Amino acid sequence: QLQLVESGGGLVQPGGSLRLSCLASGFTLNAYVISWFRQAPGKEREGVSCISGMDGSTYSADSVKGRFTISRDSAKNTVYLQMNNLKPEDTAVYYCAALRWITTVQPTCVRYRYDYWGQGTQVTVSS
Repeated sequence: QLQLVESGGGLVQPGGSLRLSCLASGFTLNAYVISWFRQAPGKEREGVSCISGMDGSTYSADSVKGRFTISRDSAKNTVYLQMNNLKPEDTAVYYCAALRWITTVQPTCVRYRYDYWGQGTQVTVSS
């Protein structure tokens, strides 16, 4: 059974850091695109970052570029989202999603139709 489980969310002050994890089970990362999305109350879901399991290519949205870094650990079958210099507007529920596609990531990755989703982890940035 394919499953994604996020962890690492929490409450952090502005300027702080968090690292989110997305543990994949039931499949291996190398044939999938894994992405992070977020959704704040009353707002549409936003694509944050993507990574290719094939070649490790990545994409990050302009809103997080230079602050967030997506990475993977194939041995642990886990994708990470390192979030630095967090701002109140980063407050949201963060989800990871997987799509079976052996490809280099393109900026359009946040518009792919993802097959599998995690349950989400809450990130709150507040003083």
